[in-house]
Amino acid sequence: MNRARRGGGSAAVLTVLLSLLTGCGAGGGDQRTLTVLAAASLTESFRDIGDEFSRNNPGVDVRFNFQGSSLLAEQIRQGSGGDVFASANEEMMTKVRRADALAGQPRTFATNRLTVVVPPGNPAGVESFADLADPDTSVVVCAPRVPCGSATERVESASGVELRPVSEENDVKDVLHKVVAGEADAGLVYVTDAESAGDEVEVVDFPAADEVANEYPIAELAASGHPELAERFVEFVRGERGREILDEYGFGAP
Repeated sequence: MNRARRGGGSAAVLTVLLSLLTGCGAGGGDQRTLTVLAAASLTESFRDIGDEFSRNNPGVDVRFNFQGSSLLAEQIRQGSGGDVFASANEEMMTKVRRADALAGQPRTFATNRLTVVVPPGNPAGVESFADLADPDTSVVVCAPRVPCGSATERVESASGVELRPVSEENDVKDVLHKVVAGEADAGLVYVTDAESAGDEVEVVDFPAADEVANEYPIAELAASGHPELAERFVEFVRGERGREILDEYGFGAP
């Protein structure tokens, strides 16, 4: 009799454990992952936006792929999966649209402009954009194919100053890292990236930058497995709270 009771108790415990495990499995099935492909310059601001979006949408995990917009656009055109694309300029978004890879209409959500960053103490004595043309000053910029690179070319045209960079990087974060590491005397990055670097760099603003502002568009992707969720994320970015977060990181209004 005692053995029978003990056996029955063990069976009951096992039943409860199996029920709990089944319940956990069912809850895990409600988890949804939203994949956002975003320009490298959006790294800090979009991580904050993603965290807040997840808090407002329980069960949603926002994952980011941060790279140069040109690389992301090519990945999308080649069939890479994703739910949302946020580009650092309209040109890359247009390429994705022409490939019939968009589900929604692109909408501008922010603007950005370039600035010069130098290592602390400004050892090369850079005081203007024209100083970057000095052959003794090592300058790093973005490659022309990426938005920050095309913006650099427009600034050169507007200022009449031709640069001879020692390297051209695939995204703006690589430019910033080279200056922070002391591998260059100066670099051209977005004001938002300079702000995110804090005391690791000093900033040299120049008037021509105000003439060349990049517009950032965002859109849902046709390959999205969660179209309603993708649309909700886009609206959050463009909404009041998304605008506040972007403003905190130095992005201009659309």
